[in-house]
Amino acid sequence: MARNSRRSSRSAATVPSGNGHSGHVVTDGDEAADVVIGDELSFDPVGPEDFEPATLLGVYRTMLVSRRLDEKMLTLLKQGKGYFHIGCAGHEAAQAAVGLLSRPGHDWFSGYYRDLMMYLMLGGTPREVMLHHLSKADDPNSGGRQMSEHYSNRERHVLPLSSSVGAQFLPAVGVGLAIRRDPGSDAYVYCSCGDGATSQGEFHEALNWSARAGIPVLFLVQDNKYAISVPVHDQTAGGSAVKLARGYEGLRRAHVDGTDFFETWSAARAAIDSMRSGGGPVCLVADLVRLLPHSSSDNHAKYRSPEELEADRQVDPVLRFEQRLTAAGLLDAASIARTRKEVQEEVDEAAVWARDQADPDPSTALRHVLFEGDLGLEYERSTPAGGPVVMVDAINHALREEMARDERILVYGEDVGGDKGGVFTATRGLTARFGADRCFNSPLAEASVVGTAVGLSASGFRPVVEIQFGDYIWPAASALRNQVASFRYRSNGAWGCPMVIRVPVGGYIHGGLCHSQNIEAFFGHMPGLVVAFPSTAADAKGLLKTAIRMEDPVLFLEHKALYRAAAARSPEPDADYLLPFGKARRVREGSDVSVITYGMMVHKAAAAARQLEKEGISIDLIDLRTLVPLDQDAVLASVRRTGRALVVYEDNGFAGYGAELCAQIADLAFESLDAPIRRVTAAFAPIPFADPLERAVLPDESDIVAAVRDLAAW
Repeated sequence: MARNSRRSSRSAATVPSGNGHSGHVVTDGDEAADVVIGDELSFDPVGPEDFEPATLLGVYRTMLVSRRLDEKMLTLLKQGKGYFHIGCAGHEAAQAAVGLLSRPGHDWFSGYYRDLMMYLMLGGTPREVMLHHLSKADDPNSGGRQMSEHYSNRERHVLPLSSSVGAQFLPAVGVGLAIRRDPGSDAYVYCSCGDGATSQGEFHEALNWSARAGIPVLFLVQDNKYAISVPVHDQTAGGSAVKLARGYEGLRRAHVDGTDFFETWSAARAAIDSMRSGGGPVCLVADLVRLLPHSSSDNHAKYRSPEELEADRQVDPVLRFEQRLTAAGLLDAASIARTRKEVQEEVDEAAVWARDQADPDPSTALRHVLFEGDLGLEYERSTPAGGPVVMVDAINHALREEMARDERILVYGEDVGGDKGGVFTATRGLTARFGADRCFNSPLAEASVVGTAVGLSASGFRPVVEIQFGDYIWPAASALRNQVASFRYRSNGAWGCPMVIRVPVGGYIHGGLCHSQNIEAFFGHMPGLVVAFPSTAADAKGLLKTAIRMEDPVLFLEHKALYRAAAARSPEPDADYLLPFGKARRVREGSDVSVITYGMMVHKAAAAARQLEKEGISIDLIDLRTLVPLDQDAVLASVRRTGRALVVYEDNGFAGYGAELCAQIADLAFESLDAPIRRVTAAFAPIPFADPLERAVLPDESDIVAAVRDLAAW
């Protein structure tokens, strides 16, 4: 008899809730007046008799290992031998059920920090867990770079975990997109979270995209009724994420007692079997108990009563499973005692062994920020000699040539696909040439654009995504900081995150506060992220082609006012033309004043230099081309030639990227200076819309001329 996610579609079931008391869980049948779009998942009940005894005994033993590891790690903390702990106790049954149905190295896993049991079900060992907990050099998860319980394993397809709540959702969707591109694959993506994470916008973005596209993601919401100390009724409308999932057409949902291994397994099997057969996503909400404080830094006695804690202990999933197996004749008092003793000895041995392993070498702390190998690229094999091309067309041609070269390259973003080709036409014609599966529109959600690119990149694709304006990148800032930039470092170099994020930026277009922003200072401050900012069409093409072939994530900034500007037009390079990152261009040779700049300001400075040349002042003009990495040698060599430095950048001056240039010049070329270092920047204000106001805020040629005159006369 088919079974619904509870007992009956028109009944209410009494199940253990995370606050330790019996909870009256209302199903859709009790809310007939509500509009329900999402479908409930039906599944058949199972019991111990439906499994091989060895399978259940193996699950039982792994549950005990997980519980004993929690206990041992807390003991080590009290002994001052660890730094942090976040427990899985109370979550074991639900994770065991899903883990038993999963295939490490075939399926994919984007979990969260309470997934110890899942990690063990996927092949993790007590020794691995202890190496990780004690932050040892041979920790296979992160080499001591991540805090405890942040699991990762490339061979098992366990994505590197970020502490940022909700960071796991969109990469899971990206992996699901990759799976959907392989019609022969029956893999699915496990994406887990606590109930608190469902308050994050990325949760809803992930449900929306996966439901719309039929992506095989199992969203396992492990609802222990608390987000640290905040109860679920203060977090979630309706008190459960299963109700949040009701409005997504194409998303099925189920609500189970997560302390019951057999009920959770039944629902998970139905969900995963469906996804393996081509079905879409499922949101499985499992009611659990949290038997430990949120973490070793928390004291749940401050916000939970003794009666509530005791009620949770009465539905301990490990004990419930043990009781079911005993009732089925698979366990008795002697076998329970023997297994518990064996598990304790195994975990204790792993702790002693891990304690004696080497700590990370401090000299390796700066490794794996960026790719450290040889890309095998040949740079500047030719000189740009084609017909004149404007910057936006050079970018379009670079994308076209690279997509023809490598089928792994996917181009997407808002308005990117179809005949329009983006609001600036940079992707025009790519859908017609390569198909809607390689150049396509995303939902209007910047976090989704970047977050899914993480999963696609991890799956072997090369996403090139577009954020329509720099002013709108901020919803994606969390993904860029907490996923993209640190992906390689936090996995100790086991994973990379190659992608390109194209972003039109800059003013001088009468765009006002939300279409004229400069963002390089923010993102240049993120270790692990490479930043390019070309000023000419030839440089844009050469740098973009290199960026696509790199093994690091690249923020590729394109000044909107240069897209069709005559000043940025240049002869077009051929399809093999690549420019190295970290190599500046000397635009003009001069002897009196060094002007260091990038982007639009290269052309403003060049115009100023032509005017100043008539006055007998010679400018040495340096175009950085890439901001991270910086060609420090070119900057210092220029300053040492002239003895005077003017740093020009379009962003407002305070804490801008150019301030770092000034600091480096003062630090490393102070003895060569014959005058103070000067800056020309925008005013410390938003960029306004009206032409007179915009001109009053942004720097122009006259500002550069005045600053150079001042320096030359010093």
